[in-house]
Order: sequence, then structure tokens, then C-alpha cells
Amino acid sequence: MKKEDKTKKLVLEAFDTLFNKRDYATAELYWSADYVQHSAHIAPGRDGLFNLIKGIPPGLKYESGQIVAEGDYVIVHGRFSNIGLPVNWIAADIVRIKDGILVEHWDVIQDEATREQSKSGNPMFGDGFPTYSIKPK
Repeated sequence: MKKEDKTKKLVLEAFDTLFNKRDYATAELYWSADYVQHSAHIAPGRDGLFNLIKGIPPGLKYESGQIVAEGDYVIVHGRFSNIGLPVNWIAADIVRIKDGILVEHWDVIQDEATREQSKSGNPMFGDGFPTYSIKPK
């Protein structure tokens, strides 16, 4: 297996373990104790990330979409739903891997648009548009 395929697999396993399974003990094996967080909405380090997830409703779901890797960097396009907000988030998460563990993270996040909000007429994630019980602004 090529290095890039291994790093993509590692990131997908790490995200599933933390966000979907909420298995914090196993997630510690994927995230470095010295993890560097660049996200504006997450407190520093691995504890900041884990505490954020602990505070989100238990229905949180992460779905991965497109994923690319080059060297020690992986970018995954995904959807976070049931995050305790009126709308889903679509994110491009960038992680740096060192010695088989996630050591650094950046992200770009935006609210998922409905069909009515989409000027392109295409969904932001997957092949369908979200429906919300409360109409987003």
C-alpha cells in the first residue's frame, strides 16, 4: 500500500473513531498528545478537540467525501450533521501526519446550503440536499 493510501486510511479511521464512535481511549492512539490545532472554534491541543466532541449532542455524525493525500498531508471533504446547530457543516479538514499519528490540523467550514440557497443548483456534499426542520438564513 502506498504511503498516501495509508495516510488517507489512517485519517478516515481516526475521524470515525472520534466523531462517530466517540471512543476517546482509542482516539488517543490516533491524535498526538502534542497535537497542534489551528481551527478558530476549537480549543488548543488534543484535549480541546476531544472536549469539543464531548460537548456536542450524541447524535453527531461525520461522513467523509473526497479525500486526497500528498506526503504527510491529508485533506478530507466531509459533512458534520447533528452538531447542535440548525444546519450541517461541510468541512475541508487538513491534517498533518507524523510517524503514523495526527499531529496538526486546519479546517475550512461552512454551513451546508439547501436547494433554495444553492446558486449552482448542486449540493455541497454527496448527491442530495439537506432538509432542515428550521429554515436557515
